[in-house]
Amino acid sequence: MTKLHGFFRSGASYRVRVALALKGIDYDGAFYRLRAGEQRAPAYLALNPQGLVPALEIDGVVLTQSLAICEYLDETHDGPKLLPEDAVMRARVRAAAQVIACDTHPIQNLKVLGRIKALGHDENAWAAQVIEEGFDAYDTLIAPYAGQFSFGDTVSLADLCLIPQLVNARRFGVDVQRWPRLLAVEAACLAHPAFIAANPATQPDAE
Repeated sequence: MTKLHGFFRSGASYRVRVALALKGIDYDGAFYRLRAGEQRAPAYLALNPQGLVPALEIDGVVLTQSLAICEYLDETHDGPKLLPEDAVMRARVRAAAQVIACDTHPIQNLKVLGRIKALGHDENAWAAQVIEEGFDAYDTLIAPYAGQFSFGDTVSLADLCLIPQLVNARRFGVDVQRWPRLLAVEAACLAHPAFIAANPATQPDAE
């Protein structure tokens, strides 16, 4: 049995849903309302001691951290490859993915924004600035590469990180029209069957 523990609006869960769809892996879902703190319940902490989503039960193991999960799926299951064979290009795709997954998304997630607000600052303005800086860097990193997606005409790990972050950007009022290349990549991704299947609005726990 494969089970994805997540939340429909979680960007990290969204990444993994796309990877599962690309690899053609069927799975069951377990859902956690993050604002209600359900991810901090003891039963879930036994799976993921960070108390974050997603976690993936697959092949008899439990995996956490979305990029680690996606790379595991890429290495162990058939289907389109998320990372190129060429070592330099593989590093460049990983770097772009990490701009979002390591340096943008984590410092505007629910836990961090709660702490920003507790310190008396405008958490929405913080999130918007963080996202804008991340998108500026991402846009520059992919500029040398033509094609429908971030690195050519094949969906990569970078795209799995970019598309959920664009969803977050709109939630925080970021003017995404500043990055026409990112919007073109988004349009191509959202027409892809894997992204359609993973769309937050169509998930069973969507509110």
